[in-house]
Amino acid sequence: MPAANPAHSVWYKNLWPWIIIGILATSVTLSLTMVSIAVNNPDNLVNDNYYEAGKGINRSLDRELLGQTLKLKASVHLDEVTGEVELRLSGDSQPQTLELNLISPTQPEKDRKIALTLSGEGRYVGQLPDRVEGRRFVELLGTQDGQTWRLFEEEEVKHDATLLLGDEELKGAEHLDK
Repeated sequence: MPAANPAHSVWYKNLWPWIIIGILATSVTLSLTMVSIAVNNPDNLVNDNYYEAGKGINRSLDRELLGQTLKLKASVHLDEVTGEVELRLSGDSQPQTLELNLISPTQPEKDRKIALTLSGEGRYVGQLPDRVEGRRFVELLGTQDGQTWRLFEEEEVKHDATLLLGDEELKGAEHLDK
C-alpha cells in the first residue's frame, strides 16, 4: 500500500492557508469599517478656514471690550421645573432683547440659543426648550447704539444655580484698549 505524500495534497485541505486568509480578511473588513466610520462622522472640531476664524476672534474681543466699557454684569438663573431663564443685567446698556447662547465645547448638537426679552428694570426672561447641564461656553449678546456687545465665559451649568457673567477680567484684549 503506497503511503500518502503530504507534499502532493491540495492547499485548501490544509488548516494554515485558511488561518492566514482569515486574518487577512478580518483586517480588510476592519479597515473598511474604520474608513466608513471616519467618512460618515467627520470631526467638526477642525476648522478648515483658520484665517477667518482668527479674524473672528478679534471681532469677538472688540465686542467683549465694549461690554467691559459699558460695565456690564449679568446673573443668569435656569429654573429646572419650568425651564424659564431669568437674567439680571446691570451696567450702561438695557436693550429690549438679548441673545443667550449655551455652547457645548465638543458637541454642536447640544448648543442652545435662547431669546430673552426685557420684562422689567434690568430683568430679562426667556424659555429653555430642554435641560442643559455640564461645562458650557456662555455667551450673552446685546446691542448699544448700533454696536453689538458680548459677555462670554466658560461656566459649569447646573439647574437652580446662578451663573455670573462679566465677573472675570477680559484676557487677550490688551492691545485693543490703546
